[in-house]
Amino acid sequence: MDIFTHQNAYKWFIPVCALAIGVEMYFSYKRKTKNYEFKDFSTNAYFALTNILLDTLMYGISFIVMDFFYEYRFINWEHTGVLYWLIAFIGQDFLYYIHHYVDHHSRFFWAVHVTHHNSEYYNISTGFRSPVFQPLYRFMFLVPLILIGIAPLHIMFAYAMNQNYGTLCHTNFIKKNTKKGVAGFFLNIWEYIFVTPSHHRVHHASNTKYLDKNMGMFLIIWDRMFGTFQAEETTEEYEELKFGLTKPLEDKGPINILFHEWKEIFKDFFDRKKHLPLGTRLKYIFMPPGWSHDGSSQTSKQLQEELKKQN
Repeated sequence: MDIFTHQNAYKWFIPVCALAIGVEMYFSYKRKTKNYEFKDFSTNAYFALTNILLDTLMYGISFIVMDFFYEYRFINWEHTGVLYWLIAFIGQDFLYYIHHYVDHHSRFFWAVHVTHHNSEYYNISTGFRSPVFQPLYRFMFLVPLILIGIAPLHIMFAYAMNQNYGTLCHTNFIKKNTKKGVAGFFLNIWEYIFVTPSHHRVHHASNTKYLDKNMGMFLIIWDRMFGTFQAEETTEEYEELKFGLTKPLEDKGPINILFHEWKEIFKDFFDRKKHLPLGTRLKYIFMPPGWSHDGSSQTSKQLQEELKKQN
């Protein structure tokens, strides 16, 4: 029996994560940082359970599709050795980076992913605030790795382990490395290659400078390679990180949290006051969040270009 399954990866992680959340809650209380709020924590748990339910329902369909592509693989691995697993983990992380990039640069996918970003709190439980509908299509981004012979079961194991690591990066209590000497040297190497809490805080921040940055889940090198990296600024001259959306939600009920962006898309697409051709209306669905035909709203890239001009 193969023990390298995503079910086992999550099962092994549950006690570790429960302990980490307990420790973080304790320090949040002792330091009076107000890092947790009951309603927000409950919402995170609710979306995690909803995502697990949909993931379970989609389990059979996703593996049927992945197994179909596996039949047409280009490479047959004789042994699942070190190279095989390196390709599985690094390849999956790269494909996740692509998936995550698409989530932030197409409003259709952002409408699903935004659930993970609309909390104004940032703690380990935020990592469980899942984009509920992602199990419907997530597996399609994994096809290239399947075609080079990595078994779907092992890809999903790599995905789960990388996600487990990424979940623990949702914390304010591990700061950006400022140490000197040998310890600082090795921590700098780690920060150059791997995602850290500092990197992922930037990703969740709604400050203009930080929008759509640091897409990696396990490796930060993809962001460095493709121009989406942004370091966390910690000096006093920079504004404090703000978490959540650029326009905070007034209605924080679970239904609105899940569907608010879809409602806005529907409104923009069918707005009769805008006498627009179908092609332009479709852009309100598939162009980056914030895109508008008349400049009435702006994308993160446009906002960042304006910020650079001001500075």
